[in-house]
Amino acid sequence: MTQSHHLPAVQAQPRLSRADGTAIRAVVVDDEDSLTDLLSMALRYEGWDVRLASDGPSALSTIREFKPDIVVLDIMLPGLDGLSVLSRLRADGIQTPILFLTAKDSVDDRIAGLTVGGDDYVTKPFSLEELVARLRALLRRSALTIAGESNPIIEVGDLILDESTYEVSRAGTPVELTATEFELLRYLMRNPRRVLSRAQILDRVWSYDFGGKASVVEIYISYLRKKVDVLGPPMIQTVRGVGYMLRAPE
Repeated sequence: MTQSHHLPAVQAQPRLSRADGTAIRAVVVDDEDSLTDLLSMALRYEGWDVRLASDGPSALSTIREFKPDIVVLDIMLPGLDGLSVLSRLRADGIQTPILFLTAKDSVDDRIAGLTVGGDDYVTKPFSLEELVARLRALLRRSALTIAGESNPIIEVGDLILDESTYEVSRAGTPVELTATEFELLRYLMRNPRRVLSRAQILDRVWSYDFGGKASVVEIYISYLRKKVDVLGPPMIQTVRGVGYMLRAPE
């Protein structure tokens, strides 16, 4: 584990809190005490309420009782592995965002974790700042998801996005998007006819990547245009000097 970073550095961004103003609840599950101690310290610096578990069965009981907003879950655990823990949580209808930790830098492992319902994936050793920032990004995204749970379908004109299946279509034609393209389009579609600045888009979609370089927004807007706007009248508009807006054709 990379420990060259000092803990106060993880406080660089404004603190997050729950909708009711109380502290974010986090559960950290790993059988390495030194790692859980370090992570819990970092998250408490963020102002979060943290619970720890060191094996699969205790992870399940802790998550069910504590009802956290976010979970850091090691894949290799005694008693019950992380994938099995997550499968049982999802089967119970618990949709808490999960970030997997593992020493296995394996593509198969990653696919297995995300297929079973995980939301992100970090391999050891990792940067403490990156892990905390990824958790912050998951929390921000989950706020969007929670807001749309009653109806996961977003429609703007003939453009349809399904948050539950991650499927997008325009005028009945499926649109294949990467995860980042999907998040960007979802943000635009949740704010139709509203001008979103590059800074707002960076904060919502990327949160911790690219060091705040606005050029990445332009690149991904162009990717979306090549996939969405080619299927009908252009919907993604540039508002010069301000940002971007998605609007259904008149």
